[in-house]
Amino acid sequence: MNTSATFDIQRVRADFPLLARTVHGKPLVYFDNANTSQKPLAVIEAVDRHYREHNANVSRAVHLLGEEATSAYEGARDALARFIHAPSRDELVLTSGTTQAANLVAYSFALPRLKPGDAILTTTMEHHANIVPWQIVAARAGATVKAAPIDERGELIVEKFIELLTPEVKLACVTHVSNVLGTVNPVRELAKACRERGIPLFVDGSQAMPHRPVDVQALGCDFYALTGHKMLAPTGTGALWAKKEHLEAMPPFFGGGEMIREVKFSGTTFAAPPHRFEAGTPNIAGFAGVAAAIAYYDALGFDAVRAHERALLDHATAQLREVPGLRLFGEANDKEPVISFLVEGAQATDLATLLDLEGVAVRSGHHCAHPLMQFYGVPATLRASLAFYNTHEEVDAFVAALLKVRRLLR
Repeated sequence: MNTSATFDIQRVRADFPLLARTVHGKPLVYFDNANTSQKPLAVIEAVDRHYREHNANVSRAVHLLGEEATSAYEGARDALARFIHAPSRDELVLTSGTTQAANLVAYSFALPRLKPGDAILTTTMEHHANIVPWQIVAARAGATVKAAPIDERGELIVEKFIELLTPEVKLACVTHVSNVLGTVNPVRELAKACRERGIPLFVDGSQAMPHRPVDVQALGCDFYALTGHKMLAPTGTGALWAKKEHLEAMPPFFGGGEMIREVKFSGTTFAAPPHRFEAGTPNIAGFAGVAAAIAYYDALGFDAVRAHERALLDHATAQLREVPGLRLFGEANDKEPVISFLVEGAQATDLATLLDLEGVAVRSGHHCAHPLMQFYGVPATLRASLAFYNTHEEVDAFVAALLKVRRLLR
């Protein structure tokens, strides 16, 4: 893998075996990275090596394989804690992804604190994982969920968000980067406003982690959730970072093995965080892959990632603006390489299906963001989401394919 100042895109692409595939006889152009990223050989080999050489359960055996499996699993926690600049590894709960992390906060932190008349604040641009868990626990408690508005450019109206931080709000929730629009929200500013009012802030970091360095201490939030499979790692991996005082005050969400100190029929004493929240056998091999993914990002460097992705985004946006009848959604000043669009006279699903026949993989649908679709008055969009292993030539091939299928649908 290239680690020099010059970003060697062809050498980077050689690390990702799936990118060499053909689809329907055409070279694959994979532009569905916001859905899930492709995996480098280093990650694939780390998972394979775990099963070939170290397979055992964690924290349950003194034999060598058990110690090696535990070391790999806890090593991933160390790597993630360092990667997001967590003050302590014990503030990082390993999860299956952001959805589990959000539900953990909803049931273990929010629900015990909610009472009738209280509220949880989120925004119009959120993924369902940052809406539905709050709705479920709010309904149980007689509380409500309210959403801060966005503007037509897809930017959060920050002053409205702050105005909505009223005394009945017991938790605020925001995405760091929109999975539909690519909009980067000013988390540090929002966190400051929340702190001034004594309101904890939960941040969905799923779409930020693959594109930019994250420092949870600098952001100033209370909770930060991330998903491994969007940042080169295997599916079924993720984490919740939370401030120590929150984790220590939270009861377990799942009960079972390895999250206890002692079990008696008269009562159970739970383990200290983070293990209190990690019942059952985890995705050990997956977290071996997480550690490998973080090492890959470290070697590549986010400066190189960001520069290449910015150039790709600018190139793709300029090209798409030239497509007749194309409407872009999300033109924030600060955004990551996610482009949502529609073409006049064509259904999103039809376009995506025909693009697939040209070897181009894009996402069509509501992107688990129904309220955002409702805001724009559309049932669905197409989404082209780019990654550092994509190329300018792929952008050109995508736009050429789009022009071709547009003519077929006229």
